[in-house]
Amino acid sequence: MQITAAVAAETGGTFTLERVTLDDPGPGEVLVEIAGVGLCHTDLAAKDGHLPFPLPGVFGHEGSGVVTAVGEGVGKVRPGDKVALSFNSCGRCTQCTANEPAYCQEFMARNFAGARPDGSATLHRDGQALGSEFFGQSSFATHALAHERNVVKVPDDAPLELVGPLGCGVQTGAGAVLNSLDCRAGSTLLVLGGGSVGLSAVLAGVVRELGRIIVVEPHAARRDLALSLGATDVLDPAAGPLPEQVRAITAEGADYVIDTTGIADVLGQAMLALAHRAKVGIIGVPADPEAALALNLIQAQVLGVRVMGIVEGDSDPDVFIPELLELHRGGRFPFDKLITTMPFTRINEAVAAQHRGEAVKIVLIPGDQS
Repeated sequence: MQITAAVAAETGGTFTLERVTLDDPGPGEVLVEIAGVGLCHTDLAAKDGHLPFPLPGVFGHEGSGVVTAVGEGVGKVRPGDKVALSFNSCGRCTQCTANEPAYCQEFMARNFAGARPDGSATLHRDGQALGSEFFGQSSFATHALAHERNVVKVPDDAPLELVGPLGCGVQTGAGAVLNSLDCRAGSTLLVLGGGSVGLSAVLAGVVRELGRIIVVEPHAARRDLALSLGATDVLDPAAGPLPEQVRAITAEGADYVIDTTGIADVLGQAMLALAHRAKVGIIGVPADPEAALALNLIQAQVLGVRVMGIVEGDSDPDVFIPELLELHRGGRFPFDKLITTMPFTRINEAVAAQHRGEAVKIVLIPGDQS
């Protein structure tokens, strides 16, 4: 079918809305009419060459919408179902069978290769293959082909246009608190970066009834938003050395640290503000793929520090997204407060606005032409 998609032609370039051809769903595939798609840092990191993906191509991996057709063998959803789209996984490897699909042994191939596992593209322009299958969906478009593995049926009362970010950014931040680090009630959490991932961690920290939630963020508006969402303290990194600012709040240091910045120097400063037996979760994608954390080995031993990389909040989307929606229904996880909507046609303006810090999480609405 002919659809409209935001095509990235070259590394570091802008998006161009173009008419392209999308395949019919094959075995195990699901065709979704997109109601909304989140603009995520990972989309832009891949477009700018910090993560692998073939160009020209179509990004987008926080889509949501309505199933319009399914391929052979699909039984999980049917046409008319409302769904959120998430990351793709193989379903067969050791990690997938242990219900840890975020660490699928085929994660890079299934989400960044730009084609199906058999090498075929799902998107074409003028007969030429485009990079497609980004996170198994490429949902910067009016329609997307996803897979039975990475679609999650959502209730009819879910805010369909807004649920896409639950498939990546929101579940990553919330899952870091509730799954990966399993933060204990009454403890102290230090969040580096007040973007959508960091503020989702704040929301989850409130759910977990943490004692202190400290957010480090250079934008004043985001610091204010963090406080309104339940952060107990906010810090401006320009106000002084981070370890001193943190220990002025809690002399023992932070029990948990979540880094969403991908900036080694920022995380290095946070390592000097740790409590004994602290856990550190690394989420942010660095601009430099060779970026490394300098870890003081004696300090790590004396404090009993545990450092872990986190992908997708250690989430199984089929389980975790419904849990987050149930919390939202009960008023305990207001992720919609992070979201600003814009017409899909204004995708380049949205990228600029999010870069300037004017919005935390922008969701692009294909049907909105205003």
